[in-house]
Amino acid sequence: MRLLTASVFALLCGPVQAQQYPVKPIHVVVTTAAGGGLDTLCRATSQRLSEAWGQPVVVENRAGGASIIGYEYVAKAAPDGYTVLCSGPSQVTNSIVSSQLPYDPDRDFAPITGLVATILGLVVNCSFPATTTEELIALAKAKPGELNYGSFGVGTSGHLITEMFQTQAGIKLIHIPYKGGAPALSDLVAGHTQMLFGAVGLVLPLWQAGEVRMLAVTSAKRLAQYPDVPTISEAGLPGFEGSGWFGLHAPAATPRAIILKLNAEVQRIYADPAFRARYLDPQGYQSIVSSPEQFAEYLKADAQKWTKVVRDANVKIGQ
Repeated sequence: MRLLTASVFALLCGPVQAQQYPVKPIHVVVTTAAGGGLDTLCRATSQRLSEAWGQPVVVENRAGGASIIGYEYVAKAAPDGYTVLCSGPSQVTNSIVSSQLPYDPDRDFAPITGLVATILGLVVNCSFPATTTEELIALAKAKPGELNYGSFGVGTSGHLITEMFQTQAGIKLIHIPYKGGAPALSDLVAGHTQMLFGAVGLVLPLWQAGEVRMLAVTSAKRLAQYPDVPTISEAGLPGFEGSGWFGLHAPAATPRAIILKLNAEVQRIYADPAFRARYLDPQGYQSIVSSPEQFAEYLKADAQKWTKVVRDANVKIGQ
């Protein structure tokens, strides 16, 4: 009888928790430095959640270690819905890059929903001699191992797309990883690095201000918002295509009713035309908000896509 009572209580507890949730501040952990694309979108999403529920939704930046610091923190947090992970591709690719993670990406996290797929732009420092992707490839072939590129960290979409770019172009570049988009772009503008692949929305202000040059985008077709920018595929590497993503996870064992409540509210936010017009469309983001199960399938497909890239390039944590 005691076991039966406990089981019934557990079944009833989830819906009750969801009805009351949230009753205190929610902490959203971003695994990159402040100012990057992931940080900006998660702050906008968090603000809308706070407005909807009347509770503070506080963004915490826990960058470093190829995002491992942030992932480990959330993996060990209480599974009560008050610690949420705002993540990107490294959430799945770290397990490909390293076999010694302090967490298990499948066991320790519960998918809530995807947020957006991110199209990247290939941008270069204004003093860089190449003005097209073809010229960049030719220069890299003439100077093997001499040109460098920045990324937002090991295993991030920009890093892996550059590895794919190198393989398909038959070139070799020096990788300089940073702890997020803001410091990587700052060093690009300052001339400490020569190029990087960054989310279009993040590099857009610098490009429009003439502080960097955008040579191409990673989408299959030109972006409607920026029709003068060619694709990598057009610019000498037929069939080249790649994107990153941002999404939300909770610690494993978070009550499903709470996950579904978070999911439903995010779906409502991202269906708002005003929100999309301000935070998605200008950046070239494509919404991937869906059910937790659909997001889990998306992550599996993403992992399969990048496994070959990581293994071919022999990418390891610390590179």
